[in-house]
Amino acid sequence: MNNYETELPHNYKLIKTIDAQKSSVGLVLNLIALAVIAAVVVGAYFIIGVPFKELFNLSDKYNLIRLLVALVIMVIYVILHELVHGAAYKAMTKQKLTFGITLTVAFCGVPKIYVYRKTALIAVFAPFVVFLPVFLVLCFLLPSAFSKFLAAFMLGMHIGGCCGDLWVAGLLLFKYRDKTVLMNDTGPKQTFYVLKEKTDEQTADGSVSE
Repeated sequence: MNNYETELPHNYKLIKTIDAQKSSVGLVLNLIALAVIAAVVVGAYFIIGVPFKELFNLSDKYNLIRLLVALVIMVIYVILHELVHGAAYKAMTKQKLTFGITLTVAFCGVPKIYVYRKTALIAVFAPFVVFLPVFLVLCFLLPSAFSKFLAAFMLGMHIGGCCGDLWVAGLLLFKYRDKTVLMNDTGPKQTFYVLKEKTDEQTADGSVSE
């Protein structure tokens, strides 16, 4: 089986759309991301076990430098996150990529093709798998408590920022499990298609979104 189709086969039917540019979807994803960041940060604060005043001593010039470095890393991470999506798509399809950023989402997509389930899973999971161990290692290996806390914040940002990817991956893993499932990924919007003869099985709960 090919990794993708250049045109949607005639025997396929649209079954679900996730559009992060819709205000309701974007709001939910961003609220989930903020909740994840808050949970990780609070957990890290208690695990690190350093008093609040000592942990956030910004009069320490080294802490200010660490904070500035962390801000730069966060910006670089957002770029790298999308590049990893792109690298996975490029390796699997060799097709032209689309990158962009809106008020609610940064994105990478392959809007001109329809990728099969396996390709879609690899591409949407790639940044989560690549960066999770990086931030976890930083949380434990950085020398100062303040650095560890910043790494925990970035870990929370990473997990929270992947909530859209994990939503797509969850659908592909647990709901649309047939290898013939196709997905069109424009970046902010993912549209799923299944063979018409399997539509009844895939939409048993009636959840079809246009």
